[in-house]
Amino acid sequence: MARLVTMCGKRMNKCTRRLSRLEQLSEASALSRGLTVPYMDPTAQNGSWPCRACNSQGICYVPLYDTLGQNAVEFILDHAEISIAFMQESKIKSIASILPKCTAHIKAIVSFGDVPIELKREVEQLGVSCFSWEEFSTMGEDIQELPKKQKDDICTIMYTSGTTGEPKGVIITNRAIVAGVTTTEHLLQLTDKVVDEYDSYFSYLPLAHIFDQVIGNYCISKGASIGFWQGDIRYLMEDVQVMKPTIFCGVPRVYDRIYTGINQKIQSGGLIAKHLFQYAYNYKLGNLMNGFKQHEASPFFDKIVFSKIKEGLGGRIRLMLSGAAPLPRHIEEFMRVTSCSVLAQGYGLTESCSGCFTSIANVISMIGTVGPPVTAVEARLESVPEMGYDALSSAPRGEICLRGHTLFSGYYKRPDLTKEVFSDGWFHTGDIGEWQPDGTMKIIDRKKNIFKLSQGEYVAVEVLESAYAQSQLVASVWVYGNSFESFLVAVVVPEKQAIEDWAALNSKSGDYAELCSDPKARRYIQDELNQTGKKLGLRGFEMLRAVHLEPVPFSIDKDLITPTFKLKRPQLLKYYKNRVDQLYKDAKMGTAQ
Repeated sequence: MARLVTMCGKRMNKCTRRLSRLEQLSEASALSRGLTVPYMDPTAQNGSWPCRACNSQGICYVPLYDTLGQNAVEFILDHAEISIAFMQESKIKSIASILPKCTAHIKAIVSFGDVPIELKREVEQLGVSCFSWEEFSTMGEDIQELPKKQKDDICTIMYTSGTTGEPKGVIITNRAIVAGVTTTEHLLQLTDKVVDEYDSYFSYLPLAHIFDQVIGNYCISKGASIGFWQGDIRYLMEDVQVMKPTIFCGVPRVYDRIYTGINQKIQSGGLIAKHLFQYAYNYKLGNLMNGFKQHEASPFFDKIVFSKIKEGLGGRIRLMLSGAAPLPRHIEEFMRVTSCSVLAQGYGLTESCSGCFTSIANVISMIGTVGPPVTAVEARLESVPEMGYDALSSAPRGEICLRGHTLFSGYYKRPDLTKEVFSDGWFHTGDIGEWQPDGTMKIIDRKKNIFKLSQGEYVAVEVLESAYAQSQLVASVWVYGNSFESFLVAVVVPEKQAIEDWAALNSKSGDYAELCSDPKARRYIQDELNQTGKKLGLRGFEMLRAVHLEPVPFSIDKDLITPTFKLKRPQLLKYYKNRVDQLYKDAKMGTAQ
């Protein structure tokens, strides 16, 4: 997932002159504290250095990444009135193709690498300057005083990838960023210990992900090191091995992949090894449930059993954070027990400048929740009668509403949307939460992701997907229900190993894609998913009547998921429309297998 960063504002010339000065100031500051400053290769797939330059000059910057799609890129460049854009060399050609529609504002492009002469000419013919990083950095020789910055100045406009419609520009001020950094410090004081110069943070989330920005700023404020991945999700864990971070932030999909990989290795081991692992797991979990902290729960088994898992995460990991979507309880429990690291799950949005609820890692009773509100926000629930959620019941449920210092200041150039979500002075998140007796919050639904089946039953689709995803046979599942039909169907990406194991037991031949098209394989996966659903208490109308097995994972490139791996439902329906229609037809004819 490549990073592309643009900067918005009318102070391009000052930023150009001062960028190299920022590098001098940053290095001098670090050296004065006795720290080692690693050389940051400007060709690396990260726009953090230019963003830090913007921060020093009070310049508003706008992160952008091309996985949003060409239309979204063009929209943001124009909507945010971008004047200068920084990007990888490989991205210049794609940007050049849309420049003719964006030349009203953009004045210059800067490549983190070299720029081929032909491409430079092509861009400049459109009236836009084009510089290599080397050319650009030599333009900032003059040393100037840093400008005065105000708390309520706009720090960044972050466009949400969203699941429908055009991206929305979330306005985030300096105050909100600082509040986010401060709440991170407070959380870690409660969780384990704060970050210091001996810590290292592994950054792989997109620059346009507020979670990464807040943690990155926090680490810089504490003098910790930051390492950036090479930009290919296939080699993520290899990068972790090289980086050996102490801090790892992930989204549930990443933790799910780690969990699945570890489980496969355990199951492929000998009988004695499996029994030893299970005994150690149960022993440590029991101690955690009895109030022992992570490092106290089982030092012996940490050393002889779980240390191998810790090594798989680089060997130095001490803190893991999860956000962007609810982390399934069984995965959170597994990672807490086996990683030899504390783990805190949080809930937040771009609009809340990252986390607004966060669990306390060493308080095991918070497992399965996103914890209490952070110190910088207030939170309340609002009843949603049409979904049966009552905020004043004995088990309060409703839409999560927020206000506080970390909240955004509105949607850029969209006062109508701003007024809509702040209708009563509180920000309405659209997420459904349930207050727990201990004051923590559990995310249970999404206000908009609910539909009614033809018999009048309401279906909370994300709840179902979360339940079915607990089956070890599937990598991803998208559940769909047509309001003119009485039952549900699904598109499932099965685990490759699960299908191959089934094929071996049933004397089936063929590659992974061929096996996915086998009617008996579809029936096998469907039955196993429904068994999982029954165990978790799903009702009859929530069972799947037909499934399609998809051998190709849902991807950002196909615009089927967001960069945080959330399903883009309208796009999925459009992509699989013919397949879904056939599933309904086959199910009603009794031929779905």
